[in-house]
Amino acid sequence: MQRSLFEKSIVTLLIAVLLSGCSGPWNDPNPTTKESEVTYFGSFITRPKHLDPVRSYSAEEKLFIDQIYEPPLQYHFLKRPYELEPATAAAMPTIELLDKNLEPISNSENATFSRITIQLKRGTFYQPHPALAKDDQGKSTYLFNTIEEGEQYKLLSDFPDTGSRELIADDYIYQIKRMADPINKSPLIGLMSDYIVGMKSFGDWAKDSRTGKQWLDLRERPMEGLTKLDDYTFSIRIKGIYPQFQYWLSIPFFAPIPWEADRFYHNPGFPARNLTLDWNPVGTGPFMMTVNSPNREVVLERNPNFRTELYPSEGSGDDFEKGYLADAGKPLPFIDKAIFRYEKAATSMWSKFTQGYYDRSGDGDPNINTATFDHAFTVGPDGLELTPELEQRNIIVDEEIRPSLYYTGFNMLDPVVGGYTEDKRKLRYAISIIYNDQEYIDIFRNGIGQVAQGPIPPGLYGYQEGEEATNRWIFDWDSHSKTPRRKSIEYAKQLLAEAGYPNGRHHKTGKPLILYMDTTANDTSPSSDWMKKQFAKIGIQLEFRTTDYPRFKEKMRQGNNQIFRWGWLADYPDPENFLFLLDSRQGLVQCKCDGSNSTNYDNPEFDRLYDKVKTLTNGPERLDAIDQMIEMVQKDNPWIWGFNNKEYYLSNQWVYNTKRHGINQGTLKYIRVDPELREQKQKEWNQPIVWPLIASFGFFILLIIPGIRAYRQRQKLTITS
Repeated sequence: MQRSLFEKSIVTLLIAVLLSGCSGPWNDPNPTTKESEVTYFGSFITRPKHLDPVRSYSAEEKLFIDQIYEPPLQYHFLKRPYELEPATAAAMPTIELLDKNLEPISNSENATFSRITIQLKRGTFYQPHPALAKDDQGKSTYLFNTIEEGEQYKLLSDFPDTGSRELIADDYIYQIKRMADPINKSPLIGLMSDYIVGMKSFGDWAKDSRTGKQWLDLRERPMEGLTKLDDYTFSIRIKGIYPQFQYWLSIPFFAPIPWEADRFYHNPGFPARNLTLDWNPVGTGPFMMTVNSPNREVVLERNPNFRTELYPSEGSGDDFEKGYLADAGKPLPFIDKAIFRYEKAATSMWSKFTQGYYDRSGDGDPNINTATFDHAFTVGPDGLELTPELEQRNIIVDEEIRPSLYYTGFNMLDPVVGGYTEDKRKLRYAISIIYNDQEYIDIFRNGIGQVAQGPIPPGLYGYQEGEEATNRWIFDWDSHSKTPRRKSIEYAKQLLAEAGYPNGRHHKTGKPLILYMDTTANDTSPSSDWMKKQFAKIGIQLEFRTTDYPRFKEKMRQGNNQIFRWGWLADYPDPENFLFLLDSRQGLVQCKCDGSNSTNYDNPEFDRLYDKVKTLTNGPERLDAIDQMIEMVQKDNPWIWGFNNKEYYLSNQWVYNTKRHGINQGTLKYIRVDPELREQKQKEWNQPIVWPLIASFGFFILLIIPGIRAYRQRQKLTITS
């Protein structure tokens, strides 16, 4: 009997070991999904803080809200240069120029206002949501007057009833009013108040009217610049001429919010339970958020009410050869669910990607950083190449030069490095010459990036290459290699002496020149050490003043800083979006606001040309003004011009339509995956190694056999006696 039981145990264990190779991988971190659902598996490394489109202004948040919310316009998925197209709009907006009496005119010189009219598509519906649930009398189901009435609802999933309704013009008008309301702290309130007529006065009314109210119904007061023409048409009146305004109509700040949702989330007690728009979005987009647990995962599911939208049938470049047009004309989205898991480290994210558990190497960010670059690429004769391991796995590589600029800035109000006299410029030239951005790119960014010559990055109107575009204050043009060459260290030393600091010491006092870089990073990091060595080339001592981010921001606002590092990623693909970083009216100190001019650069002629560039469409006159502005800031040198970023993205072989977009992240609806191929490769790449288990079990058997024999012998002796 004992022998039979023992043999059965061995057989059972062996069968379990053998069958393990037939089941799914043992180490799969993803949850089990329904076979009927096509699921995308992604990841994020930075937890979103704001999901309310009126507040959100970061890449990690756009990863989610760009899939949920729909402004009137969107970007064509495939076309480059970037091209706007209608999203919920029935056509591209019409623009009329108006005189001071609001009469249409054709002469732009006499234009006081512009009127942008937007007509919406019919048949666009919101996702199912309890805010839109109605009772038999047509009244909202879940509106409460006390905390006790709604205390049973902790999560959005606790509400048994949901509803929907069609998108109308009022929803866009309501969102623009929310942008004007100071309580929502929209990052765009300052800029838009300068353009949208009546926005500032509406904000003042909202501030004064909210006292003692749980919820302020923004429908109570009209905004002068907003007009509803019918249920599907509205207009926005802005001051002056601003052709770039249409780009803002593709950004979630201008996504629709139904008043019912605003009222629903202001139920007594709801904000304390994170029942807010900032935590639970409600939109008309292809996906809706069904799980928001940012310390673990975020889940998006197909919006069952999403209107018919088809995959594009046109592209650009080699899109056809790369297979990006294979799904032309098919209805979107292709997937039913997207599960994004939170990862604390890039190395963990990378490991799960290479095991096949994440479909792409990173969502929101490319995730090909210093920690993972050597695992992804090697440098071959033709440039970067995939490592043999990834090449064998048919990994897909996509690259995108995002319209971005990473620079080192001088505070132009600082008495040492700021100012506009010749000696101050020469000091900044000397520093910019020895601060070798190409070396920084090679060491700290794996050679990925391009040294910038001015404020406009590649891919945008006004960007130029070649000798004419070279920053002649910092570089010489090498006619042999046809590339800019940084001026010599000897020349930088000469400029430093002419600036009043021969050999890095004050020409009168003899005191060493000590400069300070304000940062939130560790001042003992390799990059910090590298920076100190750059300044030391001409005898300047660089010290770091490290603070936390809130204190750093406060120092920037007060102008209590000297040198700093900064970056900008375009909101929209127009040179104005980078030139405004040097507009004096956006200066952090001058405007006493969260302006975008972090250097506090102040040049009246630059401002004049900037105002001109804003009002012009692309053409010779606009290009001439842009060229003058670039020449101006190259001469004043408020920045060490830094570099433009180039990013690489990797996708597993079962993912299709992987082309990335440098501006918009709302591309999940175009992604198609092959779940069967994914499952096959996951098993192939994650075969369990069972021989240690078998060997351990065999060793265990060898240990217990003598004990079993001794036990049997004792049993026999007992029976005999």
